[in-house]
Amino acid sequence: MQFVDQVEIHIKAGDGGNGLVAFRREKFVPRGGPAGGDGGRGGSIIIEADESLNTLVDLRYKKHYKAERGGDGGPNNRTGKDGQGFVIKAPVGTIVQDKETGEALADLVEHGQRVVAAEGGRGGRGNASFATSTLQTPRFAENGDPGEERDLLLELKLLADVGLVGFPNVGKSTLISRISAAKPKIADYPFTTLVPNLGVVRVDRERSFVVADMPGLIEGAHLGAGLGHQFLRHIERTRLLVHLIDVSGATGREPLNDFDVINEELARFSPQLAELPKIVALNKVDVPGAGEIAARVAQIIRGRGYEVHLISAVTGQGVQELIYDLAQKLEQLGPRERPVEAEEVVTFTARPETERWEVKRVAEREYIIEGRPVEILVARTDLANEYALRRLHRQLDRMGVIGELRKLGAQEGDTVKIRDVEFEFRDEAAE
Repeated sequence: MQFVDQVEIHIKAGDGGNGLVAFRREKFVPRGGPAGGDGGRGGSIIIEADESLNTLVDLRYKKHYKAERGGDGGPNNRTGKDGQGFVIKAPVGTIVQDKETGEALADLVEHGQRVVAAEGGRGGRGNASFATSTLQTPRFAENGDPGEERDLLLELKLLADVGLVGFPNVGKSTLISRISAAKPKIADYPFTTLVPNLGVVRVDRERSFVVADMPGLIEGAHLGAGLGHQFLRHIERTRLLVHLIDVSGATGREPLNDFDVINEELARFSPQLAELPKIVALNKVDVPGAGEIAARVAQIIRGRGYEVHLISAVTGQGVQELIYDLAQKLEQLGPRERPVEAEEVVTFTARPETERWEVKRVAEREYIIEGRPVEILVARTDLANEYALRRLHRQLDRMGVIGELRKLGAQEGDTVKIRDVEFEFRDEAAE
């Protein structure tokens, strides 16, 4: 299966249905009142974590997702039906970000966890909703609000307890294949591992943990060298690192230099990586002559405060002791911190109506008004309905928009633009 850990998608929630202008026409009822129903809410776009998925590859081939529009209101106060929502499935461990702002909307770390990434538009109110003692026959209704629309960046970060790091061909794939049921590709050439491999390590009947074999890092990985830079982000999700070092002498490299290079790459990519607890495993001690190298390197690394194990992933020497030590360290670290619930993280664009607006003079006798409060009023207004336009003018006047236009010198007949709609300025106070 192709491994894809980052995709961009475009989502559009359903618009709200329009309210209806209607009046009762019943036999033996001499004065039929307003009876236009409200529009239904548009469908929302939901992203759900699914443990059966382990890649974002399905989302690479379908980039656009759109939910259903809400139904329009009907006569006799009938409310339009709500639009059908759309659920996008993503692997557990997916982070959902707003591509434009970079804001993290959710961190999906549990199966079934959901986040509303784009909320459906509110349905417009029918004319029955505007009836009052002083306005008994309203001849206007509202349009539905537009559904949210945004570009998202979905990034998969593997949820492993232990991450195996080190240069290519130090034995990470061999080790994970020995301690778990994972079956990675193993061969003696650089970058055998092209994707992270996950395996479950069974310590005993009650204890187990998940280990991830990360593709080999090389010097300059944090800048994009080699393959490891593509997967450094996955290591951030682990709780404990095992740094494998080849002490066979076959590579021609100095093991201590390898150790320092990888540590530097981790720190440069993310300060959090440098702070993760770490155990060092000197691998391939079964090779003739490796014992002397391992003894020298172990003494120096232990002197730096690290715990060191001498192992052979091929023969199994020292592997069981390493597993027990990892399990003990994980118990001491405690359970993985539970993230903030999705509902507490997500921010919708359904913002309070008290947000700011601004009037600008852009040319002679031409003005533009910007800001969500006025833009949403225009979106809700049926511009083909004279009564609705009069109501819009009253609302803008109460908000102070008309007064601000007067201050800037707006005259009767000047052009006023809100969103993509142009109006002629009318100063009813001067009439």
